[in-house]
Amino acid sequence: MAGAAPVEVLRRLFGYDTFRNQQEEIIEQLVGGGDALVLMPTGGGKSLCYQIPAIVRPGVGVVISPLIALMQDQVDAMRTLGVRAGFINSTQEWGERRDTEAAFIGGELDLLYLAPEALGSDKTMRLLERGRIALFAIDEAHCVAQWGHDFRPDYLGLSVLHERWPDVPRIALTATATTATRDEIATRLNLTEAKRFVAGFDRPNIQYRIVPKKSPATQLLDFLRTEHKDDAGIVYCLSRASVERTAELLVANGVPALPYHAGLDARTRAANQSRFLREDGLVMVATIAFGMGIDKPDVRFVAHLDLPKSVEGYYQETGRAGRDGLPSTAWLAYGLQDVVQQRKMIETSDADRTRRRALGQHLDAMLALCETVECRRVQLLAYFGEPGGQPCGNCDTCLSPPSSFDGTVAAQKLLSTVLRLDRERNQRFGAGQLIDILLGRQTDKVTRFRHDQLSVYGIGTELSEAEWRGAVRQMLAQGLLAVEGDYGTLSLTDASGAVLAKERQVMLRREPPKTPRQSRAASPKTAAAPTALSGEAVGTFERLRAWRAATAKEQGVPAYVIFHDATLRQIAADEPRSLADLGRISGIGENKLAKYGQPVLDVLADSLSAAVPAAAAPPATARPVTASPDNAAAGASAAARPGAVSGAAVRPGAVSAAAPLAAAAGPGADPPPPAAGSTPRPKPAADDDLWGDEELVEPDYYE
Repeated sequence: MAGAAPVEVLRRLFGYDTFRNQQEEIIEQLVGGGDALVLMPTGGGKSLCYQIPAIVRPGVGVVISPLIALMQDQVDAMRTLGVRAGFINSTQEWGERRDTEAAFIGGELDLLYLAPEALGSDKTMRLLERGRIALFAIDEAHCVAQWGHDFRPDYLGLSVLHERWPDVPRIALTATATTATRDEIATRLNLTEAKRFVAGFDRPNIQYRIVPKKSPATQLLDFLRTEHKDDAGIVYCLSRASVERTAELLVANGVPALPYHAGLDARTRAANQSRFLREDGLVMVATIAFGMGIDKPDVRFVAHLDLPKSVEGYYQETGRAGRDGLPSTAWLAYGLQDVVQQRKMIETSDADRTRRRALGQHLDAMLALCETVECRRVQLLAYFGEPGGQPCGNCDTCLSPPSSFDGTVAAQKLLSTVLRLDRERNQRFGAGQLIDILLGRQTDKVTRFRHDQLSVYGIGTELSEAEWRGAVRQMLAQGLLAVEGDYGTLSLTDASGAVLAKERQVMLRREPPKTPRQSRAASPKTAAAPTALSGEAVGTFERLRAWRAATAKEQGVPAYVIFHDATLRQIAADEPRSLADLGRISGIGENKLAKYGQPVLDVLADSLSAAVPAAAAPPATARPVTASPDNAAAGASAAARPGAVSGAAVRPGAVSAAAPLAAAAGPGADPPPPAAGSTPRPKPAADDDLWGDEELVEPDYYE
């Protein structure tokens, strides 16, 4: 469709009538030969901003993406729309690569996906010189930021694109970048003259919640059972071991879950990722190695069992929820041990002083978000350069406002305890022992070290243990305490003296009283609403979903590649009787109408028959759709096929077929005790006990 108007391509291929936000302006910039730097939130339709110009302009659009494991799905999605797409990466057989190269040289592709490391190969550069290039699209452009959360060294070499092809327009896209990161992207990619488009960072359909960490495994199970039963979601953990334990625990308690981390072999990672994309209601438990580029629209929640290292990472990870615009939840369990662990990791790292300072600044911003008594969304947006927002009414601090109190005296008592242990005993301890001293507890360790003879013993009984743990956590966040050594002992900082000298006030957050369970729904003014369905239409919708699942399995593609839930809901509500009627529904372009239109109408006809009481017809069965050559090839190369598997082991997984409702937001829519005088090992923190046994079914090796 070279030379066609962008809006015509939007309508005919993608099935939408109008562009969203700044899409049209960005597309016009590229079609006219200009460069662009685009910041647009996940689910905002970034991909459309380079896909349509690549189709309209003469030549092939070259997309630089770090997501090798997802390239097949990206290409499948384009081919289903009727876009000629291919990829070249290290997973291909020689023959497949040869065919793709020939198609590129012959101008038989609209889009070619490449990994950034491929551009370091002379062979790839010679190939690109033999074809006509419509544009270069650099996806996940924040990966070029050297101190960012997703830094990829290969991105530093992408400035060569402008040097070798100065007349080819370039577009760099990301969903996550502060003002400083945007400047770094522009400088490193030689895009300082590019027009910048910032579509905003707000994801109003996501409810942000940060809860005090007590027994996180129990808290997570309660969250899933009561708010997201049978929903697809992602649970992030800091370590590989925690990923494995959490996934097994979820499965043992009836929640279908799979693990994903860099320690798994490539085949297992690919299979688990494929199942997550293709099956309904699966929970992926992962390190931050998982998630970039995941295009699954109906992820209803993202949960963190450990504190993210930066606000950028938190925003990027939570943004994988609710791509369809429907209410979703970003849930984080946060406690004292998170702060101790993160501080210790920075201080003991091999990084130079400048790098450690940058890591500390990232952590400070994340801690400020966790400890705020103001609207979390307002603070999150301000971090990314959008200040002055109004309270959202859809985060925990808006729904159950916490309060702050003057904690100066409590802070002085805690700092005095640290000071006296150091000066009078030459000892340093962790938070648990300090709190036992302040509460006047007669524990074995208190007796052994004669801490009941300290003048600060028992002077802190006005606060509970939980309140003292909160105070320690917040003082660490404010830089009034530091973490030292392998055992995470606490020490004073330069800022401590002002508090002890009564020269600085310390305000502390008081957690709100526990309220009835918060609703998973966003406020009506901020979240998209799914198309309302009558009782009969609900049955039709489920039949359409069954047909889609069977078709997706046959073709080896994720179900949403065929149709999003929003499109199926609209079909069920409108009950079109002809291909022409069906083609007027948003999200159905010409190629999808030709390929799937008649089978959809057949399902509707069967559903209508089933709705007649006298006929008493059984539910419609899924009708097979003959795969096109492109889709047949895609199916043959898919890493895994969905299937109903039962059992409690993690890798088989007991998978529920129940699925959430979803709606598209529009176009484009991972030692023994020491002797006195030495550094003691701190008592394990209560919030460090991830595996509480309340209402849990544990695998055998926990017994």
